[in-house]
Amino acid sequence: MSESTIVAVVTGASRGVGRGIAIALGGKGATVYVVGRTQSDDTPRATGEAVLPGTIYDAAAAVTAAGGHGIAVTCDMTDSAQIIALFKQVERESGRLDILVNNAAFVHNDMLMATPFWEKSLAVGNILDVGLRCHYTASHQAAPMMVRQKQGLIVNISFFGAVSKFHDPAYGASKAGLDKMAFDMADELRPHNVAAISLWPGIVATERVQQMAEHIAEVKDQMDTFETPQFSGLVIDALYRDPDLLSLSGKTLIGAELAKHYGIRDIDGKQPDSLRNSMGNPHPAFS
Repeated sequence: MSESTIVAVVTGASRGVGRGIAIALGGKGATVYVVGRTQSDDTPRATGEAVLPGTIYDAAAAVTAAGGHGIAVTCDMTDSAQIIALFKQVERESGRLDILVNNAAFVHNDMLMATPFWEKSLAVGNILDVGLRCHYTASHQAAPMMVRQKQGLIVNISFFGAVSKFHDPAYGASKAGLDKMAFDMADELRPHNVAAISLWPGIVATERVQQMAEHIAEVKDQMDTFETPQFSGLVIDALYRDPDLLSLSGKTLIGAELAKHYGIRDIDGKQPDSLRNSMGNPHPAFS
């Protein structure tokens, strides 16, 4: 891939894995469009959505502090018009797009409850909108830029929940959909030297998980084994720079395994282990 300054879009980047990926790419000198809804602590949350720290402006500043150029963009991922406007802004300001990270997801508080899906709020299913459909829209808008420049990488942030029971059926369906979407998009993008992959992080020490650790001893005891939010960003940067990237296009890849392949450690010096043996393998068609 090109050695020029990388231009990336990371959705759901106010906090969590998205924020970490944006900062890690910034640390490699990238221009990163930090995309999310949260502009301040007073930004209204959707019904059932947890109030967690982090804004797009804080995250963009952290990208710049890391050595890149962070650009905060307010975008409601339920609104296709706003997603389209986002990519028009990227093309107008940067003239290119090298990496799209489809990370945004709506996680309703009920999703984490140990109750049957029919006893939870129906709004839990909104992850199929912000968590799957919105990423189709984003990829639809990103692909023309990448095809024209004959270069690019689309990364869907998925999880082992695509193949094992985790949280809720809607959650699993969204992750399985991301894996299949990357597989099918890769087939059509490959002739244009553009790659699409689905990436499975491990358990990540996000703001939500840190809050859980304050109340759940089991989570607190395991915090030292979890990946940092930046870890996936380091993996994505290495993946983008891999001269054999197209050979991986369409696959569902486990972040910890890619990190070992590329010789990457987490920012805390640890070498995260793959959860393949305990949580399942990617679908055979995608691996």
